[in-house]
Amino acid sequence: MAHREKHRTASIGWLRAAVMGANDGIVSTASLVLGVAAAGADKSAILVAGVAGLVAGAMSMAAGEYVSVSSQSDTENADLERERRELATEPESELNELTAIWAKRGLDPALARQVALQLTAHDALGAHARDELGRSELLVARPVQAALASAATFAVGAGLPLAAAWLSPPQRLALVVSASSLVCLAALGGLAAYVGGAGAARGALRVTFWGALAMAATAGVGSLFGVVA
Repeated sequence: MAHREKHRTASIGWLRAAVMGANDGIVSTASLVLGVAAAGADKSAILVAGVAGLVAGAMSMAAGEYVSVSSQSDTENADLERERRELATEPESELNELTAIWAKRGLDPALARQVALQLTAHDALGAHARDELGRSELLVARPVQAALASAATFAVGAGLPLAAAWLSPPQRLALVVSASSLVCLAALGGLAAYVGGAGAARGALRVTFWGALAMAATAGVGSLFGVVA
């Protein structure tokens, strides 16, 4: 029976984009809501600002993630094309290069040569992509997936402080939004760390700390420059 293993690295691509999107959605929207509230705006103005921030933030996250990951993909494809050309024009040099890679990993020169020959005969480009460039199907850049994950999770994250602002009484809006957002950030940080195989408490603490700092700074700016009607 085949032994199947599920490694956490398989989820790195979408997990990074999803966590970043949700975290930014909570932090930026909660901070925006608290900043506008601290400036003395009424509840309707706060909600309008929050919704605008959600839409703008989701689009910005999608565009930024797509461009960033597309650049990574372009670099990977350029390297792969270079290897394809070198295999066509300098096959012996590429074979020697692959042999050296396996020799550095601990094989004796004769065995390393044999491995390189067999890998080249099976899939030369794939062997060089994996062993020379470090390219893996688990970690290959996927721009559309990253963009959609970032936009969707940003919107979900931003919806949490917006819902808190909408449901809370005006006089307690800031307290409810900040408290609920910090709880959500702690849960998100802990969950992301757990899925990634790290300690949940540490993940929750670092996300909550930076979220609280961002919200406090924005609320301070709103109080400093706001005008209460």
